[in-house]
Amino acid sequence: MKIKFLIVLLFVGSLSSAQEKNYTAQEIAINKLIDGTLLLPNGIEKPNLVIIIAGSGPTDRDGNQNFLKGNSLKKLAQGLSAKNIATFRYDKRIVKQIRKGNVDKDMMFDDFVVDAKSVLTYFKDTKNYNKIYIAGHSQGSMVGMLAAKGNADGFISLAGAGQSIDKVIIEQVEKTAPMFLEDTKRVFKVLQGGKTTSDFPPALASIFNIDVQPFIANWMSYNPQVEIKKLNMPILIINGTKDLQVSEAEAKLLKEAAPKAEIIIIAKMNHILVPIEGDNLENSKSYNETARKLAPELLEAIVEFVK
Repeated sequence: MKIKFLIVLLFVGSLSSAQEKNYTAQEIAINKLIDGTLLLPNGIEKPNLVIIIAGSGPTDRDGNQNFLKGNSLKKLAQGLSAKNIATFRYDKRIVKQIRKGNVDKDMMFDDFVVDAKSVLTYFKDTKNYNKIYIAGHSQGSMVGMLAAKGNADGFISLAGAGQSIDKVIIEQVEKTAPMFLEDTKRVFKVLQGGKTTSDFPPALASIFNIDVQPFIANWMSYNPQVEIKKLNMPILIINGTKDLQVSEAEAKLLKEAAPKAEIIIIAKMNHILVPIEGDNLENSKSYNETARKLAPELLEAIVEFVK
């Protein structure tokens, strides 16, 4: 009897899940460098589309990299598509290159902007969508700003910096390793001058590896406060109070630069968009915990903004 009851519960549970998933998934190759997943709400002829751009590093379409698997961007896409908004999320070009073992050592920040523009153009050309929005997470916020200009119907910054990357890193070093502050400032001055250098402490190698210095120099040439002013479209700025990487102060800088933008600061939300009740240890561990749900206010804010 108990076994039959369990089977009934499992059947009801699977039926409920099937009913909740009111969208279909398609794998799409935008070009030879960019592959992604399109989620299309069922029964809607021309839905709104949100293109999701991942943050820094070799981050895949789901928001994961290396041994950090939180599925933040996958959850975001599924959550929006369950609310009748189409979503497209894609692997950064470096992800595909790493898998094939042929990473482009001359890759620049501008290459990510080219990729985002290619994705946007691809979907605009289909004429299958009512409006197309770009949602950039972390580094993807800066990429998204540049790609959205004159092309998208709206822009969403998720945990995006309000300062150029050199200033963000300088602030982080000042807080966490002040003994390297002057060296950090010195190297950035070299990069600003269009040169590279091997004269930096080994402790800063993760930031200033000689191979990535041209990429950093290209990235730091963009000031988010300057670029967001150029967007003639609805803008939504979202940040969390428990973000260890991008503070809410950065979001406020973006808001100051774009007064007409809507800003939402979500209490207890961290950098990967999940609520954190405890300390920094819980916060750090959450980056590799797929079971965590996104902050509900996040989905509510984006759905309201898009609709």
